[in-house]
Amino acid sequence: MAGKSPWGSAPGSGGSGDADRGASGDDVPVSEGSDKPRNPWLPGGSDDGSSPPGGPGGRKAANIEDLFRHRQARRGGGGGGGFPRLPQAPGGKSWAPLIGIGIVALWLLVTSIHQIGPKEEGIVTTAGQYSRTMSPGLKFTLPWPIQEVEVEDVTSIRTDTIPEGEAEKLMLTGDQNLVDLSYIVRWNIRDLKLYTFQLASPDETVKEVAEAAMRASIAEVTLDDALSGSGRAQIEQSVRTRMQALLDAYRAGVVVQGVEIKKADPPSSVVDAFREVLAAQQDAQSDINRARAWAEQVTARAEGEAAAFDKVYSEYRLAPEVTRRRMYYETMERVLSQTDKTIIEADGVVPYLPLPEMKRKAAPAPTEGAN
Repeated sequence: MAGKSPWGSAPGSGGSGDADRGASGDDVPVSEGSDKPRNPWLPGGSDDGSSPPGGPGGRKAANIEDLFRHRQARRGGGGGGGFPRLPQAPGGKSWAPLIGIGIVALWLLVTSIHQIGPKEEGIVTTAGQYSRTMSPGLKFTLPWPIQEVEVEDVTSIRTDTIPEGEAEKLMLTGDQNLVDLSYIVRWNIRDLKLYTFQLASPDETVKEVAEAAMRASIAEVTLDDALSGSGRAQIEQSVRTRMQALLDAYRAGVVVQGVEIKKADPPSSVVDAFREVLAAQQDAQSDINRARAWAEQVTARAEGEAAAFDKVYSEYRLAPEVTRRRMYYETMERVLSQTDKTIIEADGVVPYLPLPEMKRKAAPAPTEGAN
């Protein structure tokens, strides 16, 4: 079954070949019911799509604008091929100008109004150059990109731990020993303008200055001072003073609030030997302390006896005979109190009585078999 050709009747289909040909003899497509050739580039109907083929109005010459106009009309009417159109404003006007004005107003509002917190300050730059420093409160600037605002917290204390994590930080003491130190530096911003523009990396500069100051301070003390509590306090104060002097020389706009040593230990490779030496030193110090305490006791006793002798001698000089007899009696009493003899000086009594021997004889003999 042959289909109908848009160019006219097919050859041999029984149609009139002369009717399907133009005046020049070439094969030209013609419209049904009309003697004129049909333009194959237009849809069915007239050239402008306003009347069916063969209808009133005749034909017009086809051009490229008609083709695109017809294609656009088909897309708009189909509902699925084109972009959705914005609703029109009252009076048939477009909403685009109002939307543009709203976007510009929102941009001006967001980039021109700034709320600075109570602990913050803001740096205002105009075309990249410093303009002013904003204090806390509601502030206004020119919109971006004419002016930009950088806000920083200048009141809160910032903390840096050196070294970070569990890393080992070895430093050389004044007596040529190594010590592993871990410490904390607390600081905050004093001048936001200097902090922002004077140094390329102010946070890293604070850490490097802290390490330089700590090494310089440790090099002035011994290992014992670095490990002891009293020595740490002196080192911390020295590091803080050195840091502040260096940062002020750099015009960093930073104030150091404090330095705290968290850990001060010998290197991990020699920590066992160091602990043994430290224990031996502690034992030696304990023996020295005990010897000093015993010497102080002996000295105090000798001084007391010498003071007592001086008092006796002063009395002896006042009454030599009485003092001599008293000393004799005291001496004999002290000696005889440790013997088993009893001496009685009285008439009718023998000079010596073996009282201890008599007591032993008078005591009952122990029974046999008693344990």
